[in-house]
Parts: sequence; C-alpha cells; structure tokens
Amino acid sequence: MGRRGMAADRIDLPSPPRGVEGLASPPPGYDALRDSPRGASVSTLFGRRVLLRPLTVNDFRSWQEVRRRNTDWLTRWEPSRVPGQPDVVEDRDAFAVRCSARQRERQLGTGYGFGIFVDGEFAGEVNLSSVQRGPFQSAYVGYWIDERHAGHNYVPEALVVLMRFVFDELRLHRMQIAIIPRNSNSRRVVEKLKVRDEGVAIRYLEINGVWEDHIRYGVTTEEWTERRDELLGEWID
Repeated sequence: MGRRGMAADRIDLPSPPRGVEGLASPPPGYDALRDSPRGASVSTLFGRRVLLRPLTVNDFRSWQEVRRRNTDWLTRWEPSRVPGQPDVVEDRDAFAVRCSARQRERQLGTGYGFGIFVDGEFAGEVNLSSVQRGPFQSAYVGYWIDERHAGHNYVPEALVVLMRFVFDELRLHRMQIAIIPRNSNSRRVVEKLKVRDEGVAIRYLEINGVWEDHIRYGVTTEEWTERRDELLGEWID
C-alpha cells in the first residue's frame, strides 16, 4: 500500500472521475445536514492499541525516518513522484505543505488523514480521501505500515477505528478500498475484516508507470450496522 496504493499494508486512491462518481449537488429537498463536514473537529481516534491523529510538521523527522527505511517496502505499490515536484520525504517544507493540505481537506470535509501511532511511536498512515457528499456519500481509504510493525494486526485495527469514524461520525454511506491483486499483505488486511470483494477493475491506477488492475473492496453503512458489534468487539473494545 503506498502513498496511493499499498505496500505490505498500504493503499491510497485518487479522486474518481467527476463525470463518473460526481460532485453533483443533492436534489431539491435533500437533507442538507448530511452534507455538513461532520467530524472536522475530531483530531484523535483511539483503538485498543493504536492511536490515530493528523500529522503535523513536528512529525517530520519520525515520518522521514520511517519512509526512508521503508523505501523498497512501500514505493513499489505507489505512483511515481511527478518530476520536478519536491520530495516530501526529504524536504521539510514540502511535508509542511502536505500537512496543511490535509488540514484544509479536514476543514472542508473532503478528506481525513491520520498517522498511526503504536505506543507513542509513528508507525504508518491511514487516510480517508475524496469524500463525496450529495447522492454518493462515499470515500476512498488508503493505508500503509512500517515493515517493523507489520504482522501485528495494527492496520486491521486502525481500519476498524476508521470505519467507526466514517459511519458513526461522518455518516457516509460507503467506503471503498482498491488493492493490486499481487499485493498479498494489503489484501490480508481486508480479508481479516471480511470486507466485501467487488471484483477487479482493469488497469485502474498507474503505479510506477504501469496501469495496474486493482481488486475493489467496499463497505456500506448497512454492512457496518450489521457487523458493528462484532468488529468492535474483536478489534477495539
């Protein structure tokens, strides 16, 4: 799962084409409260062992150390950096801009990015991006984990924490995850949680210069309501 994919526990997705999964305004009479950026003031989410909170510029050194050490583990699942753009791993100012952009998304209700912390130590990220309101009421989820922390079920736990936020606080109807089929580590995360497989999207995302197929996974609020107690009991409570 990489920056917008995943390595051994990572995935992130870009915005859907506007003409396909659009930004259409709700029809007349639509409940405007559902379009409010609920959760914008939420800064920290708690699991059984993990803590999720937005990253700030003060996290740069920890984030940089983890990203440098996990280059091979992560970048094979991530889109290539655009030539000429600052390297956010090496440039503190670029990282600060990234944090500011995430904060702006939070204020607008269009995205919610969280660092994953284990025993106070930065361990990875889980991000809710491209939040769509109106009749769509959906968002995309991406995640990645430090290889040192892989295999301890921190990412499934973080994903359940995020689900609770998505469905109980933001009141979205759906969250989506997409994973390259050969990324077995990422797939194990959703398989452990029994997230529904919706099939393969052919040549879905460009990863390292190659248009890769992705398996799409989805969870709706109806599924969350049915399985909420089970998931929270197993992973959080």
